[in-house]
Amino acid sequence: MNLSGSVALVTGANRGLGARLVAELLRAGAAKVYATSRIPAAAAGDDRRVQPLRLDVTDPASVAAATAAAPDVTVLVNNAGVLAFGSALTGDLAAFERDLDTNYLGTLRVTRAFAPVLERNAPAAVVNILTLIALAPAGPMAGYSASKAAAHSITQALRAELRDRGITVLGAYPGGIDTDMLAGVQVPKAPPEVVAVRVIAGLAAGQTVVFPDDASASAGSVYLSDPVQLEKLLAG
Repeated sequence: MNLSGSVALVTGANRGLGARLVAELLRAGAAKVYATSRIPAAAAGDDRRVQPLRLDVTDPASVAAATAAAPDVTVLVNNAGVLAFGSALTGDLAAFERDLDTNYLGTLRVTRAFAPVLERNAPAAVVNILTLIALAPAGPMAGYSASKAAAHSITQALRAELRDRGITVLGAYPGGIDTDMLAGVQVPKAPPEVVAVRVIAGLAAGQTVVFPDDASASAGSVYLSDPVQLEKLLAG
């Protein structure tokens, strides 16, 4: 996809990977980026191409208002997410439900709302920031893994449904990223700027699946050849 002159909207854009995705879209030539979050803040310095916009992906009224405010979007990046720690048997179910509402239903809610906008402005794209553990769970993050697995499945369904409407759907499957979400967790972490560069490069190249860091690229090759083996590796 040619990103020069594109108009993007990034959810969860106030920090971490979201802020890096905004910066990388600008570097790729985007004419405007709606940088959305529940509490909008300036992103990418004083770049006038960045337009902060309120968006709570769990609130239908907020989603509708953002859709009305951004009728020119050609690239939707579903990045907003939350993470609750806990195992399948002992994790807090309320926290698991919050993960599902944000990571799965939030992604679907926003994509449904913007699908007519993207179709009208096609060629267009949806980028869903998923995770490697959407493909095989990490036990201490069982609820989060499940919410992202649901988002992975709906990404596949959306890809088939939107293909004939001029909308490409890309799923990105990073491993650990060095952001606040994993602060204090002792696992290998990729710099968010590296992940952002590879996601946007994959979008520009027309890819539909991206493993955007070295760890996920290695694990992704395992998954593509033997999904059960990846499950065993991540289970420890």
